[in-house]
Order: sequence, then structure tokens, then C-alpha cells
Amino acid sequence: MANPPEVGSPAPDFTLPAVTPPGRRDCSLSAERGHPVVLAFYPGDDTRICTRQLCSYQDDLGLLTETGAVVWGISTQDLDSHARFAAKRGLTFPLLADTDKAVVAAYGVNGPLGTRRSVFVVDADGVVRWRHVAAVGLTYRDAGEIAGVLAGLTRAGDAVGG
Repeated sequence: MANPPEVGSPAPDFTLPAVTPPGRRDCSLSAERGHPVVLAFYPGDDTRICTRQLCSYQDDLGLLTETGAVVWGISTQDLDSHARFAAKRGLTFPLLADTDKAVVAAYGVNGPLGTRRSVFVVDADGVVRWRHVAAVGLTYRDAGEIAGVLAGLTRAGDAVGG
């Protein structure tokens, strides 16, 4: 099992199929250069804690995206599972299907019981600027904490003329 990428290192690039209302498309991390990306790895669609986590991100989506960031949920379920979950819970941000677990492995978040609940903030240049990888996954980082990280990226970019 690979270790999660260190803060300050390039984020592993990937392309995955996604459910993105109103349809489906491929999402590539490298295509998002120019703005931050929040990668929220979660164990499973429509499970208790994952539902609470992703619904909280949906409820506070404006807080997360006001800096220009995009939010992606990533799990190993297929697109049909993601579509049912998104429709049932009113999720409007992309849910990416890592069915072969290659991205989960590249980010070092595959555990003995499945995907470890994890969040990575990737900056506009494709560099990991913050991460939280849960040991057990019974809790999650809330939108306010992640928004604070994103706001810090914006302030840092402003300070150097970006």
C-alpha cells in the first residue's frame, strides 16, 4: 500500500468517470489546473457517516466553492450507485467512480476494510496543500475547516501576486 502524498508534493493525476448532474463525464485532475480541488474520498454510497459527510458538503457547497474550488467525492462504487446516491440525497457535485481502486491506491487511502475516509486539498498548480487521512473514519473534516484551508490558499496567492 502506498503512503498518502505529502503536503507540498504533486498530487497524483488521474481521470475517472463521474456522475455530475445533469449527466456523466470523465473528470481529470490535471484539467482542473488554475483553481483548487477538494478530493473527498469516502467508503461507500448511502452509508450513515458517508451520507452525513457528503450531505454536509452539499449544504455548505457555497462555502467550499466561493474561492473557485471544485469538490469531488471519490469512492469505489460504480456510476449507477453514485447516480442513485446523488439523486436520493440531492448531491450536485461530481461523484467519481474508482472501481478498479487505482486512485485510492495512488493516494494511499486503501485500508484493510476499504477506502479510508480522507480529504485532500490540491492547489491551482496541482500540489497537495492539505490532507486528512482518517485512521478509522468514524468522523470527517467539516466544510468550515476545509473552507479555511481554501481561504488560506487564496490569501497566499494574493500575497505573491497570484
